[in-house]
Amino acid sequence: MTFSLPVPAEANDLLNRDPLAVTLGIVLDQQITLEKAFTSPWVLAQRLGHEPTATEIADFDSERLIAIFAEPPALHRFPKAMAVRSQEVCRIIADRYDGDPANLWRDAKTGAELYRRILALPGFGKQKAQIFVALLGKLYDVRPEGWREAAGGYGEEGSYRSVADIVDADSLARVRAYKKQAKAEAKAAKEA
Repeated sequence: MTFSLPVPAEANDLLNRDPLAVTLGIVLDQQITLEKAFTSPWVLAQRLGHEPTATEIADFDSERLIAIFAEPPALHRFPKAMAVRSQEVCRIIADRYDGDPANLWRDAKTGAELYRRILALPGFGKQKAQIFVALLGKLYDVRPEGWREAAGGYGEEGSYRSVADIVDADSLARVRAYKKQAKAEAKAAKEA
């Protein structure tokens, strides 16, 4: 499988070859469209003039990084907070995983271990960590024993719940329908 999101082809190409782009896409994938979240790593690379490394972002001047995130059009609805969060995630990758985002998942022996590693990243709660595990399993073939269980419902074969399931226009529509239904159910439960 490869990324086939409704984003510029160059953004999909970057996601397909750069583990940092995928990681940053997941970091940014909240309170904005998935198209914006997964295009922003490519836009960041354009603004920098090259594809950054995790170590480069970790060591980047924080105020300058915030300014790059905030430059119109901003890389996120909350550019300052997400620049800070992206840098925090990159610092963990630099410190714990030798600066290589793929080391986050490369030698995870089990899905539970992979899930725990992802959950330990700043800004990752249960749902975001499960989605990342599912994305790695379904699109990157990162499948340690028990990865589907660690991903929860997002890991189910044939599910259409998250970015991990988007491979074409039909799957995108199914994911959007699932999210709309889940929001409606959550709202109804809250009002009950």
